[in-house]
Amino acid sequence: MRLTKAWDKTFPKSDKVDHRKVVFRNRYGIELAGDLYLPRERGRRPLAALAIMGPFGAVKEQSSGLYAQTMAERGYVALAFDPSFTGESGGEPRNVASPDINTEDFSAAVDYLGLQPFVDRERIGIVGICGFAGMGLNAAAVDKRIKAVVTTSMYDMSRVMARGYYDKLSAEERAQRLEQMSRQRWADAERGSPAPGPRILPETLDGVTDPVARMYFDYYRTPRGFHERSPNSNGSWTATNALSFMNMPLLTYIEEIAPRPILLIAGENAHSRYFSEDAYKAAGKPKQLMIIKDADHVDLYDRVDKIPFETIARFFDANLK
Repeated sequence: MRLTKAWDKTFPKSDKVDHRKVVFRNRYGIELAGDLYLPRERGRRPLAALAIMGPFGAVKEQSSGLYAQTMAERGYVALAFDPSFTGESGGEPRNVASPDINTEDFSAAVDYLGLQPFVDRERIGIVGICGFAGMGLNAAAVDKRIKAVVTTSMYDMSRVMARGYYDKLSAEERAQRLEQMSRQRWADAERGSPAPGPRILPETLDGVTDPVARMYFDYYRTPRGFHERSPNSNGSWTATNALSFMNMPLLTYIEEIAPRPILLIAGENAHSRYFSEDAYKAAGKPKQLMIIKDADHVDLYDRVDKIPFETIARFFDANLK
């Protein structure tokens, strides 16, 4: 595994934090690459730690790294890492996602953090951003070592792939998509590798009127958030990427996170807001839903004036005592 040694993040480096590259394995044997952030003034006592992943199609040099560095400034050991098959992490083929393996990636990060002498393994929480918020909730439901969960701009990727935005995908459309992906498997098997699907975001905004596509473009395809290893910035998922999400609902057991606390954060104007609201309804107590005024989905990726870092810190301070 070749890890970039230069600072190649989309955000400036903090002088309050120490940073190092790390590698660890999940239980499928896939090597995961992470950026570990530690408070520069940390003393000798083991600290609470956070595993942070997302958004879906992003890499650790983008939003998750910003969250990790910011939480390290607030006294936490924070690990931002690339999910399996993307970024600097291992796994073949490239640019494919899995509701099972990517859920496991969170638990693998908890494995790693719990082995570090500077981490109190009984005080580990997670932060999931966008599509990996749903994976994080799924991980917390099964992995009882995770003591508290924060999500921002949450997507339930299994729901949106299986049922479409706002659950508007018809039964006929669903059947057609499954038929196409099923037959694509023969084409992939014949050629010996999976074909890429359509480019995630266009090269330019010429002719693009969809406000959601334009919003994502403003982050991933501009200097604001572009990163060469991010599929959203520079590539596509495999053509059959959605298959495993189509019949594997991620949030089936969300109520089993209780009595461990959940904080769900969404933008007031986010097209994805309903995912957080529905997760809040389904979750057991204690739980909190925070709606950020005048914020859209992508604002919570990097707008430090809108991301409620103080609230997130207070939540973990209280629940990772």
